[in-house]
Formats: sequence, structure tokens, C-alpha cells
Amino acid sequence: MTVSTALTGSARIARAFARAHEQKRLAIVVYLTVGYPDRVATGALLRAALDGGADVLELGVPFSDPLADGATVQRASEVALRQGVSLRDCIAEASTIVRERDATILLMGYTNSFLRYGGGLAGFASDAARAGVAGIVVPDLPSEESAEFDAALDPEGLARIDLYAPTTPDERLARLVPAARGFVYCVSLTGVTGARRALGADVAEFVARVRRHTSLPIAVGFGISAPEHVASLRGVADAVVVGSAALDAVSAAPADQRPEALRAFVSVLAAAGKD
Repeated sequence: MTVSTALTGSARIARAFARAHEQKRLAIVVYLTVGYPDRVATGALLRAALDGGADVLELGVPFSDPLADGATVQRASEVALRQGVSLRDCIAEASTIVRERDATILLMGYTNSFLRYGGGLAGFASDAARAGVAGIVVPDLPSEESAEFDAALDPEGLARIDLYAPTTPDERLARLVPAARGFVYCVSLTGVTGARRALGADVAEFVARVRRHTSLPIAVGFGISAPEHVASLRGVADAVVVGSAALDAVSAAPADQRPEALRAFVSVLAAAGKD
């Protein structure tokens, strides 16, 4: 297929959200740890997520101390690290999928993984942009401390996606959200990632507080695991981010049925996001 390699990362993100908006549905962002359950499985799982209706893929960069993540992502990271999966491997996976499917790809990793990349942040940004990566999510990098990252990412058109929690005060939202790129990632609860039975009661109020400061799309993540969670966010958010529950769907299936199990799981969530 013809791949829009000339698009910047921010433009790729905008295109993905615009498509969902035009179709009157929530965009679906699916997180998968690169190298879990094994290296060779990653590509098939990424394709399965897209086949199920994912609009954006968030590729998890394995890290030894993923402080924002719960047990499911921690275990996936440990498995991937034992196989030697690196940030460079994650970029390679992204490149393959972008060229095959013209997909919108984010890398989700921790600060040290990017700082230690060969060639530093500038080298990472250049390689990621060349691979067609749209942006990065760095949970342990406060926006106030991101100048070094932005100096490397901005010239390459890569978006650094900020995360905000329900505990973020209005003063901080007013100061930082207007400078956001790509979309704003709202954490649905205070705590680590992981599937939950119910979302926090204050999610709608929190998203409304954030929306007062930006015209960018807003995605809600952490705890999204069931179609009723997705349905409850119609008319509230623009997208949902599903991670631990997607990994759980993979883990629960026999090895030869994992891609189909993930495709089916994502398709149920995608259906729940339609008006």
C-alpha cells in the first residue's frame, strides 16, 4: 500500500482521531508490550489489534522498573527484558507496521530508556521519525522537566503525550495543557495501570476540567477493560486507551489463538465506542 511517510507524527495522530470523529465513535488506543509473550509474536498481535479496530497502537518499551504500571504490564516487561528487547527493537517493530499498514504508532517508555539510546535523544528522535513513529508517552517525565525531550522531538515532528490525573490541580492544568501535543492523556484513577471492574466516578468531571484548556482530543486510560467502560465514555472523551486488559486477553489464549483472541477483544471494545 502507499504509506504517507511525509506526515509528521502530530499529523498522523490528528488523522487517526479525525477518522474516528467523522465516524461518530471513540478512537481506540491499544497498548502492547513489545516482546510479549515473545519476540516473534509481537508483529502478529499488532496486526490483530488493527484488524479489531484499533486506531492507534501504543508499543510498550520494556523497562525494569515501570513505576506507573500494575502487575500485568510489569510481568510483560520482565518477559520481554529476558529476551533482550530494546528500544531499538521497538522502533523496528513500529517501522514494519507503519510501512505495512500506515498505522499510527506511539512508543510508551520510561525516561531512562530514551536517555540511554545510542545517539541520545536526538538520535532517538531521528530514528523514530524515520520509522514513522508518531510520538511518545513517558509516564515518569513531568511536563515541567521535558524541555530536553521537546528540543529533540519537535524538529522531527514527534509528539510527546502528557498524562494528567484526577488529582492534578486546575492551576497546573491551566498552565500546561494548552501546550499539549497530539492529544491529552487523562488517567482515569489515582494508581497504576491495570484492569478494573469500574471506572472512577469523577472521570467525566475530570475530562471536563481538562477540556476547558484544550481543543485537542482527550483519551482516557488506566483501568479500561470492558465494553461498558468504553460505552460510558461516549460523549465524554474522544478515545480510550486499553493496555492491561489487552495483555490479559493475549495471556489467556492458547499460543496459536492469541492474535484472534486479541482481535476479537478489541473489536468488542470498538463496537462499544460507536454511537
